[in-house]
Amino acid sequence: MSDKQITVVIVGMGFGKEFIPIYQSHPNIKAVGICTRSKQTRDELTAKFNLDPNLVFEHFEDVPKRDDVDAIHVVTPVPDHARMTLASLNANKHTACTIPMAMTVEDCKAIVEAKRRSGKVYMMMETALYTREFLYGLNLAQTGQLGRIQFVRGSHIQDMSMEGWGEYWKGYPPMLNGTHAISPLLKINNTIAETVVCHGSGRLSDDLASRYGSPFAVETATFTLRGSDVVAEATRSLFDVVRQYRESYDVYGTKMSFEWEQLQDEEHVVFDGGENASRINVPDTDELLIEPIKHFTKREKIDDPNHVSFLQGAGHGGSHPHLVQEFVAAIVEGRDSAVDAALAANYTCAGICAHESAMKGGIRVDVPSFDE
Repeated sequence: MSDKQITVVIVGMGFGKEFIPIYQSHPNIKAVGICTRSKQTRDELTAKFNLDPNLVFEHFEDVPKRDDVDAIHVVTPVPDHARMTLASLNANKHTACTIPMAMTVEDCKAIVEAKRRSGKVYMMMETALYTREFLYGLNLAQTGQLGRIQFVRGSHIQDMSMEGWGEYWKGYPPMLNGTHAISPLLKINNTIAETVVCHGSGRLSDDLASRYGSPFAVETATFTLRGSDVVAEATRSLFDVVRQYRESYDVYGTKMSFEWEQLQDEEHVVFDGGENASRINVPDTDELLIEPIKHFTKREKIDDPNHVSFLQGAGHGGSHPHLVQEFVAAIVEGRDSAVDAALAANYTCAGICAHESAMKGGIRVDVPSFDE
């Protein structure tokens, strides 16, 4: 491993604070800083994690200006993602950002261009691609155990009326934040989305529907995939639908199929021929990680289990140390990340275009690709 040392600043201390001890434990990290508007949060976390006060920021605008900051990890509300990502890349900083990449196709294009100009690493920190459940299925696909994949389905059903979610979420169009449901379907087929047909279902309350001009309680999309005869189906809802949180993917092959558990912690199902079905707990993924950060896959390592991101979603499936490992490795090795700007833009625009299709009565919409 290279001995290159990186200083990273994490912006946004909701579930962003979960990444502080992971970065601090990584051998290629020189220092970790934070940025949050809350003085109380800054003071508490500076003391708890023994942060350098010189790397503790109140205002985001001050972070990209700093020559001693190599990388910025954005974990702020969705409406800030594009602006902060562009500011970071345009200041020649390696940039990680939580999902989604942006809220418009135009902003996704601008980020892809900014990444190309800067030559820096960009990574969309998509937790769904690094959960133990997804990595288990991806291994089945890559080792041929599934046979030929015939169909994939994803869902992300949540109740954002719970206390703790930001005001901007109220009435948010479901597929505009669709990457948790969409990206596993594309990744397991090792491809990107080409076209989408999406239908909205049900009706939100008038108050919620008025905020983004989007009436649908649920949006369900089917995607055609580049170079594949598989069609992927994804369903997303945020309000006015009663169900326990579920962020899932199912994959059906000629030799084996995998279905996500119906209820949290009831175990997933593997089908391996005929009427055979067995429930499984998927194995942990710590053997894929470097020694200093592998223990962070464990659910009990979540620092703030009462944060709404973890009350719904079981700690993001042990994904956080994988995200850190891949982002840092890409910087150290001088390569693109596994969820580079071009790929992240397709994953994000797949959802944006799905919502456009739903609003236009289910017309087919081309999803842009961002290849060189």
